[in-house]
Amino acid sequence: MLGDPTDEPAVFRDEPLTDIVEFVQRRLASDDVVRLEVLDPDRGRGRHAGERVEIGGEVWRHRSLRVWVDLAARLGLRLCTPRVVTAPRIRLTFERLIDDGEDAAPDDRTEKYGTGGGFARVSKLEDPDFVIDLHDALARVDLRPGARVLELGCNRGDVLVHLAAHEPGLAGGEGLVGVDHCRSALELARTRLPAARFVAADLADLALLELGLFDLVVAVDTLQSSGLDDRTLLRTIVQRCLAADGALVLGLPNCRYLGGEVVHGARMRNFRQPELGLLVKDVAFYRKYMQQHGRTVYVTGKHELLLTAVKRRGDDER
Repeated sequence: MLGDPTDEPAVFRDEPLTDIVEFVQRRLASDDVVRLEVLDPDRGRGRHAGERVEIGGEVWRHRSLRVWVDLAARLGLRLCTPRVVTAPRIRLTFERLIDDGEDAAPDDRTEKYGTGGGFARVSKLEDPDFVIDLHDALARVDLRPGARVLELGCNRGDVLVHLAAHEPGLAGGEGLVGVDHCRSALELARTRLPAARFVAADLADLALLELGLFDLVVAVDTLQSSGLDDRTLLRTIVQRCLAADGALVLGLPNCRYLGGEVVHGARMRNFRQPELGLLVKDVAFYRKYMQQHGRTVYVTGKHELLLTAVKRRGDDER
């Protein structure tokens, strides 16, 4: 239950951020809403976080809006739209994010990411970091017109639809192939991209599908799927699906979704904060393996790490 909106907000002027973090954490122990009044970030633009600003004889510490957004994200809170109060203050309202069952698993394992589940509400193409990193990755790949593209774990076809819309040489969609085991998602994908081919199959059987060779293979949030041997799948991709000069783009989740918000770090059992050891280990393995197969590898991203492996160029071209 949300806190009483009539509660007087705490005013922070020259206190260090550590005091504010401790205050918010204390309040969260008994309430789902925390309200603060702080200096309007626009009044200190150009200064670093923590630098002092004197206004009307009062000393304030400047903090950009990004500081408050990051604080909310780290503590698992929603930052509501800041409201102007008595100048030079603004009011910040933080709300605890409530788990609304977005990641609840249905009885049918293959429909966990189906059109009727909570994950169907999530679109990575509404995440600025993901969109920008994906476009950078595609620029590195530099697909030729008519290139063949395979997406593993394609779900409803978001990435393939995006490629068909933004890569002129793929506009028809004829060279696009998606594989997923969720039939309801594939039905939707087929209506969105009729010219593409969508295959219902378990990725553990990828070597048996005989899909041919591709100029680009994409797998976003797929290799880390439970019950899937990611090392074996990567070897199958390289040995059975990737053309001699083909490229690979892998997406590794570094976030989870809660109450309509993106929360940094994938959830780990019995850990209060994200533990990145497994993610770093996976990235290191994928990077080394692709380098051993003659690719130059780039790792970018924030909530979604993108590993892009493209055919290694000669030393004179790098």
